[in-house]
Amino acid sequence: MSTINDKYMYRSGMSRRDSLKWLSALAVSSAAVASVGFSSDAYADKSTVGHWPDLKLKPITGKGYGTDPNLIIPPESPWPLTLTTEQLTLVAILSDIIVPREGDVPSATEVDVPAVINEWVSAPYSGQQRDRSTILHALAWIDDEATQRFNKIFAKLNTNEQIAIIDDIAYRTPTTPEEFQQIAKAFARFRNLVMAAFFCSPAGMKDIGYMGNVPIAGDYPGPDKPAQQHLDNILAELGLTEFAYKA
Repeated sequence: MSTINDKYMYRSGMSRRDSLKWLSALAVSSAAVASVGFSSDAYADKSTVGHWPDLKLKPITGKGYGTDPNLIIPPESPWPLTLTTEQLTLVAILSDIIVPREGDVPSATEVDVPAVINEWVSAPYSGQQRDRSTILHALAWIDDEATQRFNKIFAKLNTNEQIAIIDDIAYRTPTTPEEFQQIAKAFARFRNLVMAAFFCSPAGMKDIGYMGNVPIAGDYPGPDKPAQQHLDNILAELGLTEFAYKA
């Protein structure tokens, strides 16, 4: 994070090609998150208590990949990015609150999570566009709340002031005050996307001990003995033993 004219400005170090590749991994991860009950619809139970921004969002006009995307070498810029510098900076600050640096594990901004969030909310697909509306409203609410409480936008607050706001909206529970119920639901979707994006990064996968996508030096050693025995048992149960291991 750098300071320019007394404003915090996030600068991504990720290329569009890399962020587009990361987007495909995030799509799979986000679908899994949504399947266990995290909806991106922040308006299903809109509250009349408290404030909520009235944004007039322009529709996304870019075209998607189509039905057979090239995920190995995606196009450089299939659609324009939509977050402003100020919005992207707010995403970066919030992302580092959600995933701060811990020891050797980098923070969300250190692995360019905000750039991937920008890619996500800019993509011209129905799921991403629901998230775009949810997240842009959430960002506007957070700046509005910061201004109401402290007469500054969120990026200009000190850490204690920022955490005071996040503590009120971090989780949506039956005891969450009604004026924070809607924003807490929207923030939950944002948090899930940030976490999913982080754990799609090499650093995030390493942190959870994921060993996939690692090349094996030399010849493939094959399964160990217990795994091989399990496979043989399954083949026998299916009556396929005689067809196994034939060239």
